[in-house]
Amino acid sequence: MLAQRIASILPSLSRQEAIEVTRIQSITGDLAGGLASVRPFRAPHHSITTAGLVGGAGGRWVGEVVLAHNGVLFLDELSEFTRPTLEALRQPLEDGRVAVVRANHSAVYPARFMLVAATNPCPCGYAGDGERCRCTEGDMARHRRRLSGPLLDRVDVVAHLERDGAHDLHATPLTSSERARERVTAARERQSARLKEDGVAMNAHMDVRMLLKHARLDAKGEAMVRRALETGLLSARGQHRVLGVARTIADLHASERVRTRDVGAALALRAEVGLEGSRAA
Repeated sequence: MLAQRIASILPSLSRQEAIEVTRIQSITGDLAGGLASVRPFRAPHHSITTAGLVGGAGGRWVGEVVLAHNGVLFLDELSEFTRPTLEALRQPLEDGRVAVVRANHSAVYPARFMLVAATNPCPCGYAGDGERCRCTEGDMARHRRRLSGPLLDRVDVVAHLERDGAHDLHATPLTSSERARERVTAARERQSARLKEDGVAMNAHMDVRMLLKHARLDAKGEAMVRRALETGLLSARGQHRVLGVARTIADLHASERVRTRDVGAALALRAEVGLEGSRAA
């Protein structure tokens, strides 16, 4: 439910983004006429092949990661995807593009998307829920091995969802898509104004040089990141991603500087603690 609503809180496509989405739609024959006006939302089944996900399947060269460009790619039941298929996500997540090479043809396509994934913490789905879980240690180990460390290192935010049996369905919602969209739009506008001279429009597109320039930390923030590195909770890539998330959290709170609490929140959202002990992640 949350994944399906993410596209609705993102800002409207810019003209450049709309042109890029329209070009991709023209390749696949899905062009409805005129510029695209809606961000893509792709949700392939976990039985999809590697070629179907990244491109090169049959006569269709573009895969789901390209069709999700400037939009959302939702992978439900992440642990059910094959290991090679998931590993194929590493290049587009890192570079924002995908290279498809076949015997008589090769092409490079843009693939900048927001990856959203959901998975149960164990095969039966009840890990950490009293005695309902019947999975053995071997079952749990095989389940966790589907998600490699390098792949998880490219995931910026991990949220563990607990069963809430006492939740009142008629209670007043804590927020709404409209209010969330207003906050996201305001944060994106701050990012675009700050990054204009660097030639990018959002924090997710910053390179290391831009991160060091726009996500400067105070002494306490630097100490927090340094401790995480020294204890092995963060890789070098993870450090850069924490800085980007902290910068975004600061933007959501209309803060010009990255505060210590923004760094702490970004570190708390990392995936290094694993997927154990929750109903779903």
